[in-house]
Amino acid sequence: MTAARDVPDIPDVPDILSQEFADDPYPTYRALRESAPLVWHAPTQSYLISRYEDVALAFRDKDSLFTTDNYAWQAEPVHGKTLLQMSGREHATRRALVAPAFRGNELREKVVPLIERNARELIDAFRDAGSVDLVSGFASHFPITVIADMFGLDRSGQERISGWYRAFVAFTGNLAGDPECAAAGARAQAEFAAYMLPVIRDRREHLGDDLLSALCTAEVDGVRMSDEDIKAFCSLLLTAGAETTDKAIAGLFSNLLADPRQLAAVRQDRTLIDRAFAETLRHSPPVHMIMRQAAVDVTLSGGTVPAGATVTCLIGAANRDPAHYKDPDRFDVFRDDLTATTAFSAAADHLAFALGRHFCVGALLARAEVEIATNQLLDAMPDLRPASGYDPAEQGVFTRGPRSLLVDFTPPTT
Repeated sequence: MTAARDVPDIPDVPDILSQEFADDPYPTYRALRESAPLVWHAPTQSYLISRYEDVALAFRDKDSLFTTDNYAWQAEPVHGKTLLQMSGREHATRRALVAPAFRGNELREKVVPLIERNARELIDAFRDAGSVDLVSGFASHFPITVIADMFGLDRSGQERISGWYRAFVAFTGNLAGDPECAAAGARAQAEFAAYMLPVIRDRREHLGDDLLSALCTAEVDGVRMSDEDIKAFCSLLLTAGAETTDKAIAGLFSNLLADPRQLAAVRQDRTLIDRAFAETLRHSPPVHMIMRQAAVDVTLSGGTVPAGATVTCLIGAANRDPAHYKDPDRFDVFRDDLTATTAFSAAADHLAFALGRHFCVGALLARAEVEIATNQLLDAMPDLRPASGYDPAEQGVFTRGPRSLLVDFTPPTT
């Protein structure tokens, strides 16, 4: 067995928990890919993998080499047991129960109108202002309002829901093991359960035309979801769906604003939005790290991961692997080595949504949200441009995106 290197043995490479890494992770990603594609990281008790071929192997579930058992400790304490950690028949059945709400007619007829309305309402708040922070004024609110409306939840509770969601995200990405973050996640879990379980029980008695009602009545092979199952899925969707869409919209606009030529092209040809979103997922993924657990000894390009060990899959590194993409650090809507038509399916050739049976169940929802939001924002701000104080610097380690995007535009004349 080839021994993995320990991170401190690699000179001049910032640790993934350091502030230097948080400020700019890409030099570390490059060094790991080139010099240490498999390293033991003691603080997270995991092996770091950074090359595209290795991360793709971990995600594809090929020959059952890797499992998602890590979610039992990483996510179950705040969500309960979810799709993330299930396998085999249990996973297939639960996914079949929830998947219809995120594709086909259900998505087009029930969810798309909610997305359009929420985007329009948020834009109306600044449409005549001539300036806005696209993060705090739009992206950070938009997916939460969409998901809450999908569940048919009272809008008066959305501020609390936002707080719980952020606590869940922080808990899942608590790589440093901060006890205060863990305690905040536990509080949020208890509060969210106290809020959601009575709503679920009431919805069973008073069904409506919403996602919560659909989950209450869904049945596959005689299996139905319990109140706890539904609560856990709601919690997971808030965390995974809102965080990724929030950062994807901000990242897409940050990338386009950095290249006026590409911004003009997307503004003129809206069919390019899909390509811009797919390239954002590759170049600036909302989620930079996902963990897996080795079921057996697994040989990767940098050595062997022992059975039972946790691997931290560095998506942000793998998606910029020059062995897979040409000029990978360049954002390019027109690149010919990324397939936009499969970018939102399990056949995607980027890794932002994972791959295989655990490919993101909400990928098409995210696509619809980003497409609709981008169209409406470009319509409302036809001369969108960076404002004074514009600073698209990214923040975050486990999940990552611009902290602010101050822009100016000419308000419509009345």
